[in-house]
Amino acid sequence: AAIAVSLLMTLLSRCLALFPASVVGLSLLCMAAMIWCPDWLGRGLAGGGLLTVLYLYPVAAYRLLLHFKPLGSPLREELTGDRYSHWWGSHQLQVIYLTLPVLERILRVIPGCYSAWLRLWGARIGQQVYWTPNVEIHDRGLLALGHGVILGHEAKLVAHVVMPHRQQLRLYAKTIEVGDGAFIGAGSVLGPGVQVDAGVQLPVRTEGRINQHFTASS
Repeated sequence: AAIAVSLLMTLLSRCLALFPASVVGLSLLCMAAMIWCPDWLGRGLAGGGLLTVLYLYPVAAYRLLLHFKPLGSPLREELTGDRYSHWWGSHQLQVIYLTLPVLERILRVIPGCYSAWLRLWGARIGQQVYWTPNVEIHDRGLLALGHGVILGHEAKLVAHVVMPHRQQLRLYAKTIEVGDGAFIGAGSVLGPGVQVDAGVQLPVRTEGRINQHFTASS
């Protein structure tokens, strides 16, 4: 039974590794259909298919995966060997947005759209959060932001870290929490488990290390 489970996990890992390529392939097919369809109805259906592939397909796959393989927080895993990694599997479903950040930058132009988008991934996002166009999110399901949070230019929220441990690679992931009205300065990087209290203003290029807690006094 243990061997069967191991083979299943390995097969799942390999399938998920191909997920970004499937998004690209389906997108190219939809774009080809938009070009070659002779009528506007066909082009409209192909355009709708393209939006579905780029935005709904990854989210649906992510929610389905987490239904059977919950991510958890905090999460500690070994990334070496044949064992399936919950974080690695979920990460493959988000790779397309790290590779092509313009897909999410478009959403930030529409007020409230990007926050709603992150909620689909399981993030807890408050109202009136301001996202600058170049904010970078690596783990969409591991975010908890309060109301009125402002994230500066090129701020990065990375809720995981990979470290060498006894000739292996160990992963640690934990939700990043930012309180109401907090300000994250431009170029800041918040790591896994970082907590920013309500109203705290982080200076430009602040480095939030693992589980670091920023309070009003600090």
